[in-house]
Amino acid sequence: MRTYHISKSFSYQPALTEKVRAVMRMFGLDVQRLRQGCRRHECTLKLTAGDICYITGASGAGKSVLLGELYEQTPPDQRLWLGDIPIESDKSLVDCIEGDFFSALRVLSRAGLSDAFSVLNEPAMLSAGQKYRYRLARALAGDKRMIFADEFCSTLDRIAAAVISHNIRKIAGDTGKTFVLASSHDDLLCDLQPDVIVIKHFAGDDEIIYQKRSRFC
Repeated sequence: MRTYHISKSFSYQPALTEKVRAVMRMFGLDVQRLRQGCRRHECTLKLTAGDICYITGASGAGKSVLLGELYEQTPPDQRLWLGDIPIESDKSLVDCIEGDFFSALRVLSRAGLSDAFSVLNEPAMLSAGQKYRYRLARALAGDKRMIFADEFCSTLDRIAAAVISHNIRKIAGDTGKTFVLASSHDDLLCDLQPDVIVIKHFAGDDEIIYQKRSRFC
């Protein structure tokens, strides 16, 4: 089990230009009120191997901030940020996936890339949603134990997102990989069955829920 202690704050200290002063007068703010409006993100989170942690909440509530802080506190040799995986332009998908032929096909299928045209295409030629699934396949095939993904499945249609979420739940249980995912969508809970849910709020403390999977369906 790994315990994370997150404490991150942001203060508002814009240059007091004429336009800034006009906005402050419009909303009845002085400099002291502006400084008191700093955002603070604090929570303690416990994760074990094979867990899925789902960070959700409204846009702008701080999901990406929390995800980034969890990533920074994870040892570099264990972590992978999904968005950092490069998109190759010189070989086909099947040749970009580590492992033997059948293992590569299996991983691509779990990520939702099972048709022949996608498998034989170059990653750079894929659509935005397919590139996301390609990065996911690379993450699943790699040796990193903790995978971090912002805007999880946000670019995918909801049926594809549900299928991938179901597959990730199975992969986490089978391999012990830990997934830390952030998204404002809450329609994937039944398929993803996260072990930990973090709900970010604009005001007040974050909600951290450790759940049995059966609750979501």
